[in-house]
Amino acid sequence: MKTKIGILLLILFVFGTACQQKGGKIIHQNITGKAGEMIVVMSKVAWDDAPGNVLRKTLAQPQLSLPQEEPLFDLVSIPHEAFKDIFLSTRNIIQTKISPIIENPGVTFANDVWAYPQAIVQINARNNEEFERLFTENSDKIVAYFLKAERDRLTMNYKKLYDKAAYNILEKNHDIFLTVPPGYKVATQGKDFTWVRYETPDISQAVMIYTFPYTSDSTFTLKYLLDKRDSVLKANVPGSVADSYMTTERRVESVLQVTRHNGNYAAEVRGLWRVENDFMGGPFVMLAELDAYRQRVVVADGYVYSPSKNKRNLTRQVEAILYSLQFKDQDKNDKLNSQINMGN
Repeated sequence: MKTKIGILLLILFVFGTACQQKGGKIIHQNITGKAGEMIVVMSKVAWDDAPGNVLRKTLAQPQLSLPQEEPLFDLVSIPHEAFKDIFLSTRNIIQTKISPIIENPGVTFANDVWAYPQAIVQINARNNEEFERLFTENSDKIVAYFLKAERDRLTMNYKKLYDKAAYNILEKNHDIFLTVPPGYKVATQGKDFTWVRYETPDISQAVMIYTFPYTSDSTFTLKYLLDKRDSVLKANVPGSVADSYMTTERRVESVLQVTRHNGNYAAEVRGLWRVENDFMGGPFVMLAELDAYRQRVVVADGYVYSPSKNKRNLTRQVEAILYSLQFKDQDKNDKLNSQINMGN
C-alpha cells in the first residue's frame, strides 16, 4: 500500500512540476529540439559501454531507403546530473537507470511529461546485461513509438494550417481528405491522378494521388504495387527532357510493410525513384490503402528531390502528409471492415 501511494505521489510531483494550470486547464510548454533529435539520459560509463552501443546500433542505424546514409535519429547523450532545465522539454527522450537496487526492471512509455507533444521512454535495469536484453526485446516497439511521435507532430501541424485549394480538389476528384501544407500547388489534376508539388530552388517535395480498382489480394504485394506505380508515373509524370519520365529505381530493393490505416487494409512502400533518360532521383514513400466501400485502392505517393541536402526529415514531412489520408464515407468502410473481421 505504501509503495502504491509513493508511486502516485511521484507521478503527481512530475506532472505538477512539468505543467502550469490556467483556469483549471493544464498548460504544457512546447517541445524543443530539432526534428529527429533524441536525448539519451545515461551515465558516460554506460554510454561508452554495452548499453550505449546497443542504443546506437538501433536508434542511429541508417534510415531505410535514402540515397545517402542518414541515421534514424540524431542521438545526444546527457549524463543524469545534467538532465534539467532546457533538456526537459526535448521532443524525444530516453531515460535510463542501471543499478543493482532497481526493484522493477522494465521499459515504460510516457507522453507529454515536461512538454507537449513529447515522447519519453524509461528503461530501468539492474545491470548492463539486463539493460541490453530489455532494450533488444522492446527495440521494435521503441523505434515505432518515436517514429510515430515524429510523424504525428507534423500531421498535427498540417491539420491546423493547410492548403484549402488542394484539400478541396482532392476531395472533389478522389473522395478523400488530405492535409497538404501551405506552399504546395496542384500541378496536375484529374479523376484518377492528382499531383501536388512544393518547389523551391533547392527542394522539390510532392504527393501524387492515384486510384485503381481492387481486384484481388495480390494487389498488396511489392511487385504489383511497383508495377502499377511505374505505369501511372510513366503516363503522368514527365521529365524535363524528351522521352524522360519518373520511375522506380529497381537496382535498389524497395521495402514493403503491410499495415492498417484508419482501420483499412494498407501497405507502405519505401524506395528510391529516378527519371528514365535523365539523372534525377531521390527517395519516395507510398501508402496504398483499400477503400472497400468503393472497391478501389487509393495510393498516396510522396517523393523528395534535393540533391544538395539531407533528405530524412524532408521525406518524413511528405510521409506525414500521406498519413493524413482519410476517405469520405469512412463509416461505410468501418462497417465492411467489421463484417470482414467477424467473418474471420
